[in-house]
Amino acid sequence: MTLSLAGPLLLVGAGKMGGALLEGWLRQGLDPATVFIQDPAPPPEVQALAARHNIAAGVGPDLPSAPSVILLAVKPDLTSKLLPEVEPMIGERTVVLSIAAGRTLGSLSHHLPPDTAIVRAMPNTAAAVGRSVTVACANDSVTRDQARECNMLLEAVGEVVWIEDESLMDAVTAVSGSGPAYVFLLAECLAEAGRAAGLDDELARRLARATVEGAGEVLRRSDLSPQQLRERVTSPKGTTAAALEVLIGKDGMQDLLTRAVAAAAKRSKELSS
Repeated sequence: MTLSLAGPLLLVGAGKMGGALLEGWLRQGLDPATVFIQDPAPPPEVQALAARHNIAAGVGPDLPSAPSVILLAVKPDLTSKLLPEVEPMIGERTVVLSIAAGRTLGSLSHHLPPDTAIVRAMPNTAAAVGRSVTVACANDSVTRDQARECNMLLEAVGEVVWIEDESLMDAVTAVSGSGPAYVFLLAECLAEAGRAAGLDDELARRLARATVEGAGEVLRRSDLSPQQLRERVTSPKGTTAAALEVLIGKDGMQDLLTRAVAAAAKRSKELSS
C-alpha cells in the first residue's frame, strides 16, 4: 500500500530520528514532492537523501502553508523555540505530530492556536531499520482521518500502539523509547564478560553481537513468551542455569532494569515540567 497524505508534510528537525522516519516514508512510496524539511543543518546523510529525491530543505518562505501534518522531530528543549515558528503555518486541517520526549499534549498546545490537533508519539531508534515500536496518544481535537494519517506515517517505520492515558507515556519512553540502549549495553557487557573469561576482543564482540541478534530474531518469530523461551534453553543444573542463578538473584537483572526504567520515567516527567 502506497503511503499518501491529504496534503503536504513538514518535517521539523531532520536528525537521526527524523531522517529515519523520512527514509521509511519514502520507502513506503510517499511522494517526495509533498515533503518539506525545516532544519538549517540536517546531517549529511539526510542532506543526501533529500537531494536524491529533490526534497526542499531549509527555512523560510519555501515552506508550505497549512500542511496536512507537521512532524516535530527535535530535542525536547527546542520545542518551545520552534513551535512559535511553525504556528503561522497551521491550518484548520493540520495535525501536529510530536516525537519530542517528555513534551506533553498540554505543554505543546500552549504554543499553538486553540484547538490545534496534536498527537504525541514515542518511536525508538529501530525506526532506522523499519522495526520501531511506537506508542501514540492524541488530544480531543484530532479527527479520525488525522489519526489515520499519523498512524500511517508511524507504521512506515514499525509497529504502532495507541493509548488513551497520556500519563503512561513516561513509562513508554523508559521501556521502548530508551530500551534499545539497554540492549546495546547488554551486548557490550556480554562482550566484556567474554574478554574477562579469556576470549580475545574480536571474538568476544562477535559472539556477543551475534547472540543478541539471534536471540532477538527467535523472540520475534516465536509465539512463546520470553519466560517460556528462557526456560526452554535452560537445562536443570546446566551452564545456563548457573548463569541465571546470578542474573535472577538478589540485585540481579530484574532489579537493575526496574530501577533503570524508573530513572528514565522520572527524567521523562522532569522534561515535561
